Amino acid sequence: MSLQLLPVHGDMETKAVLKKTTLAHKALAELKGSITSIPNQSILLETLTLREARESSAIENIISTFDEVYQSNLLGNLFVSPAAKEVHQYAAALKKGFELVKKHHLLTNNHILQIQEVVEQNKAGFRKLPGTKLLNDNTGEVVYTPPQDYDTIIRLMENLEEFINDDTMMDIDPLIKMAIIHHQFESIHPFYDGNGRTGRIINILYLVQKKLLHLPVLYLSRYIIKHKSDYYRLLQTVRDTQQWEEWILFILDGIEKTANETIVLIAVIKSLMQKYKQQIRTNHPKLYSQDLLNNLFKYPYTKIEFLQADLSISRSTSIRYLDTLVKANILTKHKIGRDNFYLNKELFALLSKND
Repeated sequence: MSLQLLPVHGDMETKAVLKKTTLAHKALAELKGSITSIPNQSILLETLTLREARESSAIENIISTFDEVYQSNLLGNLFVSPAAKEVHQYAAALKKGFELVKKHHLLTNNHILQIQEVVEQNKAGFRKLPGTKLLNDNTGEVVYTPPQDYDTIIRLMENLEEFINDDTMMDIDPLIKMAIIHHQFESIHPFYDGNGRTGRIINILYLVQKKLLHLPVLYLSRYIIKHKSDYYRLLQTVRDTQQWEEWILFILDGIEKTANETIVLIAVIKSLMQKYKQQIRTNHPKLYSQDLLNNLFKYPYTKIEFLQADLSISRSTSIRYLDTLVKANILTKHKIGRDNFYLNKELFALLSKND
């Protein structure tokens, strides 16, 4: 069955869907409020983006540990493993998309191409050659054949772009619309590689575009990993039957649960920041600054160079600060290769929970 142009037809707003939509919106609104309670929101953008990048990459069997991810650094081009490098590329793609959406208030095909280019580090663009098939990981059998010819892919992507940005095409709640957008993008499968990761970035950017969040920190990948078989089963069920309700409920449940988990995580991070602030201000008043505190929470594994850059201090001062924090048992020092890393162990334990 060939893929249809949007909008989809039928009753998307069933009683069950509307009930779940209300719960998802409530959780999202609470999350939006809790984000503003963190003084420096770049902390969440740095730490949670990498967390999501790791989870999203894991769905594509790009496996890395939290240690590898947080010990690596994109700006310094330092990566502990090839998988950690891919995770950092994903995080960079998400941030690029966020800047584009903030600037243009649109999510266009040109933006999607730029995002995928950062994810995959190539300029292959939309698929031009036939032969792409989606296989069952276990059996190797073909489960879905996406559109094969370039003209069809372009027509479907142009239609999707219009659907994303023109609300008059379908009068529907934006969270339900997000579920439809994600399904259509994954079904078009427009790229040779990076479709899943790009599609999950589009989800969060759409919520930002619709002003349901002002910072891209709702990440569904952990939920998808927990329910991976359901995710792929429901994607295919809609393709086969055009029965949308279960798929939409799945996405709404993911939004609600992930938002609630993130609210709890942010509250604990905020509490931990407060604890460290009191500790450093009381015991090491000459050391304390908000910039120092921000650094310790922006980089779970901080380095001498990171502190130098963030606080505009000399290398020797940076070393003195970090050694003092190690003696105070706020950080632990780890030598990895030639580099010294200083681990905020309590923050790291929070971010890597349920690893």
